[in-house]
Amino acid sequence: MPDLLLELFSEEIPARMQAQASSDLKRLVTDALVAAGLLYEGAEAFVTPRRLALQVAGLPARQPDAHEERKGPRVGAPEGAIQGFLKSAGLASIAEARIVADKKGSIYVAHIHRAGRATPEVVADLLPGIIRTFPWPKSMRWGRGSTAPDTLRWVRPLQSILCTFGAETEDPEVVRFSVDGIASGDETRGHRFMAPGAIKVRRFDDYVPALEGAKVVLDAGRRADTIRHEARDLAFARGLEVVEDEALLAEVAGLVEWPVVMMGRFDPAFLTIPPEVIRATIRANQKCFVTRRPDGALADSFVLVSNILASDGGAAIVAGNERVVRARLSDARFFWETDLGIALASRVPKLDSIVFHEKLGTQGDRVRRVAALARDLAPQVGADVGEAERAAVLAKADLVSDMVGEFPELQGLMGRYYAQRQGESPAVAGAVEDHYRPQGPSDRVPTDPVAIAVALADKLDTLIGFWAIDEKPTGSKDPFALRRAALGVIRIVIENGLRLRLRHELTLHGLVLATRHFAEEDRRIVEARELLSRSLRDAALDASIALAARLSPSLDARWVEAAEIAHRRALDLMGFFADRLKVYLREKGARHDLIDAVFALPGQDDLVLVVRRVEALGAFLDSEDGANLLAGYRRAANILKAEEKRDGAGAFDGLHDPALLEMPEERVLAEALARAEAAVADRLAEEDFAGAMRALAGLRAPVDSVFERVTVNADDPALRLNRLRLLSALRRTMQAVADFSRVAG
Repeated sequence: MPDLLLELFSEEIPARMQAQASSDLKRLVTDALVAAGLLYEGAEAFVTPRRLALQVAGLPARQPDAHEERKGPRVGAPEGAIQGFLKSAGLASIAEARIVADKKGSIYVAHIHRAGRATPEVVADLLPGIIRTFPWPKSMRWGRGSTAPDTLRWVRPLQSILCTFGAETEDPEVVRFSVDGIASGDETRGHRFMAPGAIKVRRFDDYVPALEGAKVVLDAGRRADTIRHEARDLAFARGLEVVEDEALLAEVAGLVEWPVVMMGRFDPAFLTIPPEVIRATIRANQKCFVTRRPDGALADSFVLVSNILASDGGAAIVAGNERVVRARLSDARFFWETDLGIALASRVPKLDSIVFHEKLGTQGDRVRRVAALARDLAPQVGADVGEAERAAVLAKADLVSDMVGEFPELQGLMGRYYAQRQGESPAVAGAVEDHYRPQGPSDRVPTDPVAIAVALADKLDTLIGFWAIDEKPTGSKDPFALRRAALGVIRIVIENGLRLRLRHELTLHGLVLATRHFAEEDRRIVEARELLSRSLRDAALDASIALAARLSPSLDARWVEAAEIAHRRALDLMGFFADRLKVYLREKGARHDLIDAVFALPGQDDLVLVVRRVEALGAFLDSEDGANLLAGYRRAANILKAEEKRDGAGAFDGLHDPALLEMPEERVLAEALARAEAAVADRLAEEDFAGAMRALAGLRAPVDSVFERVTVNADDPALRLNRLRLLSALRRTMQAVADFSRVAG
């Protein structure tokens, strides 16, 4: 079957846009072909710094014919209706229509046949629109017509369009169309410098080798592999190894059409600069790879990639890169030495001049909040209170250093270096770097207690703050990375096994934000926080309205309202954490419905216990006893739900009367429930969730027997009430472990 070859050749395609552009080209063209009835066998897109290319294999030579029956007006309808029908159906006269019997009489029916068009015709109609509306993130107009609003916009000036169609055994034809005065053809060009002449192309099979001969490697993956292997070989020959950097490799592969790998050197005296700084400098400014010695220390060599095979073997290119690297490293050394001369703590006041968010104040405001929260968290995570507060105060200070101003990606890391050099304790210095972690699912979590306290405080302050100003994630939009912050908290807590009452901390810190504009002295905040803290330790506090009754009468209505607001936000934020926990556990194989079943229990804000409950619940439901007891629970719950509609909610919450247990199965279930309720309570108090599940498992046989032999809705009202109370006791006992109504299946 015929293939389609398309190439859009332009002055330049920036490396950062290439992957998305090739994906968009493939999607737009293939979707349009399918919509036009042209199904294909396969498609592959390619991109270089100058061209977007697409091969669509196995297309039919033409569209399939279309057949359609269109119903018209009834026989005898007004002439206007008849003429409208003839026009829409493409008929010359009503005699060309058939008359068909219908429920309301006879109607006219037109049989419309549309012959399929040749594929090149269809493609020629489709491509101009796709090219004109191509979704570049940034585009430009050029030339004499650039002021006209309908002029073509492209990432850089579009220079030529190649488009051919044909079978392997035939001479392909050029698909003829024009976009903004650029006519399609069968020619492309080779490498900008080494083979800039025109190349005539017939089909994809000769397009690729023709480009190769003109010093263009079409496949970005092949270019990356060439760079990777040649860089490794060069480094190995000198007893070194390349520091791998996949993101930089992809970027460099997008900058060259014919990669030539070379190695340069810099003055070893620069190795006194932190290795991360050297790497960032060489990477950012020259797009080069650094190397290291077998002992892991950075070497004074770097790998560069050229887009040209130079006549001097690349000596001039290497020398030019070495000059630039030397200048950039000199700048970096100046920044490093200058920053070391300024105490990290003395930089902290400058954070008051940096706006974090217009509604949340400056970075200085944020540092003070994070320091207070870190101080509160420190005892709960085993950290020294003074060190946690000190680390939180210093954590953002490197933001106003020269080095981080030049390389923002080094924030935290440079703070650690400065803190170490200026005599801070290892725990404080480590926390300054690690408080940003984890920044993604593959990033490590902090494990030192001081770093844990500051990292949690930093992320919780971010979440509470943006909840306070109602800037929550919506759909796929999350501009402040709040989902990542919540997942970071979850990972830190769970992977370190921290017993943290999350709702408690969210509410207390939320009160600080809710009262941030109050003019009263600090003692009022302290008093409110202490009262709120005592209230939160009471398990009964679940509704924000209860909070007001517990607050001291000495606090006026504004403080009561602020506390209620903080409590409501904390509850809402716990729902957000529940959703993120589902994502975290689902990736580890847990079921989201089991997380719902556990989170539905009151006061479930200890994430470690939630995970342990979910694991125990999953194991229980995977057993035969668990699966059968779940079926019994659902049957009981459905009966209660139906009867509560008649008698009212809570009608069967009372205790059953042992004297009314007529049948042996009822008495056995009542005794089993009494044992299970006590055992479940004991096991839950000891946090033995597997034991609580085993206690429930003992209910399986009695429950089965009751449903097999006992009529719950007995004719005697007293018996009916007693049996429904027994089922209510079953539901209550099981729901002490989890809300089984939320379990799917």
